[in-house]
Amino acid sequence: MSAVVDFTRQGDDVSESLLDAKTEQLNALLDAIAERHAKVKFASSLAAEDMLLTHAILSRRVSIGIFSLDTGRLHAETIGMIDRVRERYGYKIETFHPQQQAVEAYVAELGLNAFYESVEARKRCCEIRKVEPLNRALAGVDAWVTGQRREQSVTRAELAEQEHDAARNVAKYNPLADWTEAQVWAYLAKYNVPVNPLHARGYPSIGCEPCTRAIRPGEDSRAGRWWWESRDTKECGLHMSPVTMLSAAGKAAS
Repeated sequence: MSAVVDFTRQGDDVSESLLDAKTEQLNALLDAIAERHAKVKFASSLAAEDMLLTHAILSRRVSIGIFSLDTGRLHAETIGMIDRVRERYGYKIETFHPQQQAVEAYVAELGLNAFYESVEARKRCCEIRKVEPLNRALAGVDAWVTGQRREQSVTRAELAEQEHDAARNVAKYNPLADWTEAQVWAYLAKYNVPVNPLHARGYPSIGCEPCTRAIRPGEDSRAGRWWWESRDTKECGLHMSPVTMLSAAGKAAS
């Protein structure tokens, strides 16, 4: 049996001066986003990066709303993070759910776990459970914020700090784009931020329960997401089409 990677035990080698500098830059960026846009929302998966941003927003009372997508197939530990945020920060995360009729139609036509059978079936499931609820969550906003990082996967290697979401005609920000995994965990430890218990059980990236597994030592941090697919298909649609990816932050709408 392979050893379990405890992702909460990282970040010890990050210098305090570097972490302080990264934190200062992050806080300045979040403040600028809130000042630049009248209505901004942060899409939280309740995993490590997003708990970092949750702390940065709520501990400083930055005017950015936080929501999460409850797909109906999340781990109990992930759902439990909503209560932990409320207990720690006194903030109730807004949740959006898939349309029940669409879920039932998918299951009736293809089966409950059809996403294992093809990329097309999996992306259709993601469209119903994640993308459509995201569209409702972002209705009327001027900009949205994510916890994506370049280091997470090959599909995010060229991630810009600022993009333009062409389909919704809003700005999109990835303030942790250049953060490393070690820096994320150093921040979480320094500020004693609550984290999903699954991170201590070998899960660096956490999505729906049937589509996420713990990873083995040395594997890519996104290896446990849709592990039966090739590396270049591992996105659910939230951060690819219909979002237009820009090659440089300066080209994004502000």
